[in-house]
Amino acid sequence: MLNGNMKLAIQKKGRLTDKSLQLLRNCGLDIEDYSERLIISSRNFELDILFLRDDDIPEYVQDGVADIGIVGEDVIQEKKAKVELVRKLGYGRCNLALAIPENKNITKLSELNGQRIATSFPNLLNNFLQKNNINATAVEISGSVEIAPSLGVADLICDLVSTGNTLKMNKLKKSFDVFSSEAVLIATPNLSNDPVKQETLQNLLVRIDSALNAKSSKYLMMNAPRKALEEIERILPSLKSPTIVPLADENMVAVHAVIPSDKFWAIHKQLMDAGASGILLLPIENMIV
Repeated sequence: MLNGNMKLAIQKKGRLTDKSLQLLRNCGLDIEDYSERLIISSRNFELDILFLRDDDIPEYVQDGVADIGIVGEDVIQEKKAKVELVRKLGYGRCNLALAIPENKNITKLSELNGQRIATSFPNLLNNFLQKNNINATAVEISGSVEIAPSLGVADLICDLVSTGNTLKMNKLKKSFDVFSSEAVLIATPNLSNDPVKQETLQNLLVRIDSALNAKSSKYLMMNAPRKALEEIERILPSLKSPTIVPLADENMVAVHAVIPSDKFWAIHKQLMDAGASGILLLPIENMIV
């Protein structure tokens, strides 16, 4: 599709796919259901979306087949891709970690010496081993890493861990963290040479930042005694000074503020003790700061 649009590569099917598409929709992009198609276009933004295997995304972006991509940091580091990291996106968080059989105990890194470690991330694992002066063997396996110890292929594994449920199912337990990862937006190194696409990227970043800011914030509204304003303002972890709106009762005011999503339940009792009532907490679709 040589239509001049910016090309964005995302994971075709996996843990980042749905959240990546949702982020784009939260950015106001009109995206059709991609079903089994390999490429679709946004109806209201100069962007084509390519659906690829996550392992292929860094290389496609590095070589300029795709201008930008969304992929896990672990994949970038494992592939040693020469790409520009543009934004961390705050989802798809997981750890590349060592895991051992439940009936074993490894409490010190030195106990890894002489062990065989099954992994699909040999480069990241070897970097970790070298950094910690550990003499262990990385056994490269493509898929189903968790069963390696039970088959006698390896003594332990190094794999991505999010909830840990897969480890439990295979009678494994987490040991040491090797690498922390999340979804990131990357760009081809030569994108700055194309002023048109560079401008398109900047426009997209404004939308992405707006969606990410909104996701991590909530709109808080409450009624409060006018005399309690100083105390309530002290309690509120708002991004900026709250908005104060007079009410029919001259002794009362309405307080509006944007606060971090994870702070509300830590302060709601303090607000009520200070006299706040009619408290509403609302989601924010987009926010430009």
